[in-house]
Amino acid sequence: MKVKPARAKRHDHAPVESQQHSPLMETASQIATRLSKASCKKFYDVYNAFEWPEKLQEGAWCMPPELLTLYGTPVYDTLDDATLKRLSLHEISNLFSLVLQGERLLVQGLAHRLYSTSNNREITEYLHHFLDEENKHMVMFGEFCNRYIGKVYPEKKLAMPREFAKGQEEVVFFCMAMVVEELGDYYNVVIAKDERVDPLVREINKVHHIDEARHLAFGRLYTAELFERYSPHWSEQQLADFRQWLAAYLKASWADYYNPTVYRDAGIADAYDVRQMALAHPASIAHRQRASDKLVSYFIKTGLLTEEPAL
Repeated sequence: MKVKPARAKRHDHAPVESQQHSPLMETASQIATRLSKASCKKFYDVYNAFEWPEKLQEGAWCMPPELLTLYGTPVYDTLDDATLKRLSLHEISNLFSLVLQGERLLVQGLAHRLYSTSNNREITEYLHHFLDEENKHMVMFGEFCNRYIGKVYPEKKLAMPREFAKGQEEVVFFCMAMVVEELGDYYNVVIAKDERVDPLVREINKVHHIDEARHLAFGRLYTAELFERYSPHWSEQQLADFRQWLAAYLKASWADYYNPTVYRDAGIADAYDVRQMALAHPASIAHRQRASDKLVSYFIKTGLLTEEPAL
């Protein structure tokens, strides 16, 4: 069956406005005003934005082979083409699930922060758009996973209760959002440009990147402002504990990409042992460092971290 290429029924995918201004020239309130206008201009109906074929394009990758978690490891060379293509389907579904689960928590947190006394009118208005777009992303990721693998991979992280210094919970929340969105966006950009990838998968990644470019432009500036406002009031121990948590959260987020259930679903034996091997392999470590470079550089530049974390 020949699959009709998917297309999004929305505005042309022009570069987002956030790429045309230096964040250093704006406050979070100013960029929120500009991004709210961009969100209104690019508004779309997620339920009618995509054409969903009965089957994905035969023979196409769902994730470029170079992005697969087993790429560069000894196991990769033992897998035939059919298994690798199957692995790519389950790995893109795992990526979509990870972002979906992260955005599910983000939606909860954004709703809680609407009309907060800590936000001005401009930021609150943009949080409405942020919330709407994250909900759309959950819809499209959930639709893909349920249609083509019959499930959404569950969240693996456990929320640990902790006490926060003044303002620390806000900084933690937006740092978590940045980790989810920056890592996901790295994959979005690469996948959307790769012509070996199924057209629907490319389009979903493209649409997600366009929205996330606005979210990240706001998040980078707002998180830095929050940290600059509150961290001077934290004790040395509280600051050290925060940085330890942030490094650990980034490392744990990467660990979720190496999902033994994905390997089993793709027909790979000894899934847990394969996961442990892949996590520790130099090729995998190099990939995680490369994909995290922009995010880690931001954390260090703003003082959120003082050194590169082990990934």
